[in-house]
Amino acid sequence: MANSLLTIDMITNECLRLAHEKAAFIGTINRQFDDSFGSSDGKIGDTLRIRLPSQYTRRQGSRVMDVQDAEEQRTQLVVATQDGVDMRFNSRELKLDLQNFSKVHLEPAMATVVSGIESDVLASMTQATWNVQGTAGSPPTTLVAPGNARARLNQNLAPKDGNRAIQMDSVTMGGLVNGVAAYFNPQTDLSKQYREGFVARTAMADYYENERTWVMSNASSVSGMTMNNVTLANGTASIAIAGGTLPTTGAVFTLAGVYSCHPETKAAYSNLQQFVVLSGSTASSFNIAPTIYLSGARKNVSTSTGANITPADVANAALTFVGSASTSYQQNLMYHKDAFTFATAELPMMSDAISCVVKTYDGISLRVWRASDIRNDEVLTRLDILYGSAAIRPQWACRITS
Repeated sequence: MANSLLTIDMITNECLRLAHEKAAFIGTINRQFDDSFGSSDGKIGDTLRIRLPSQYTRRQGSRVMDVQDAEEQRTQLVVATQDGVDMRFNSRELKLDLQNFSKVHLEPAMATVVSGIESDVLASMTQATWNVQGTAGSPPTTLVAPGNARARLNQNLAPKDGNRAIQMDSVTMGGLVNGVAAYFNPQTDLSKQYREGFVARTAMADYYENERTWVMSNASSVSGMTMNNVTLANGTASIAIAGGTLPTTGAVFTLAGVYSCHPETKAAYSNLQQFVVLSGSTASSFNIAPTIYLSGARKNVSTSTGANITPADVANAALTFVGSASTSYQQNLMYHKDAFTFATAELPMMSDAISCVVKTYDGISLRVWRASDIRNDEVLTRLDILYGSAAIRPQWACRITS
């Protein structure tokens, strides 16, 4: 039996349900900070400083104490992006039952909102990720590339607690599943299949199909580039270059002779440390992540023997980029839940609004605001989400290039 009139509460609840189901990426990352924004008992503005664990070096033997200062590391989560969609209905349409109303109006509206947010957040989080596995230009058809990505997360001490996932475009997913179909058997646990795009769980990760994975486009020149007599120090976050064209934001490279190391023991790994180009570049230099630490508790680069790198070791080191010049590559993403965070904040209720509702479902806060247009016998409706995202521990993520 049709409802006499669809209430704003019914519309809001249905919108939240649809947003929840379609959030393949933002539904699988850290959501613990939603309650920090817009709460009536303690508003903090639009920026939350997130404290990261301190790091230390080990003392060996019974020698004199070497007391270390605790150097707190922080990152920021800014909730300042507002997205939405605007609609109009006439009084006849509002007499539809919820199922038809949802299918005809709400589902396409929420698909548009969530798709846009997912695309923006997934792109920015991928661009903040410096670990890359796979062969640029060759989509994976075996579990070698996902396995290497898993190893990279392990090397950076990402927890092995069942909270890892992969976002992969359907073309790449199709080739991978076809190549290793035996590993993608139907799951007995269907608890994750409420979320759109879930495929299966294998190799320590939940696999999701997502057409919004970011595409990296290399600059017109990615070869013949060297450091321009750079004098590195602990905390170096930008480098000057000699030769070549400035790379694009999100491009990944290695430095000759600069190896990654275990975050705690500082022992050298066999792979070169990868770096990603960040925004804010100038004509002859660019910002990078991770920030370089040559020694001490935060040391993250090493020589092949595990020794501390000296500035002279890399003053004119060659840069080697992932992929070829003027070429684009699909960047699929493996990550632990706590590598990234996404938060929404409650938008204010308008004091002069006759029909305005703010509700939260599974960490997604949505405001539905409705007003009538008596001249045209219509109801104007706007849906709004205020959100932000941040890469908390990007070392717990790894791209799988395609």
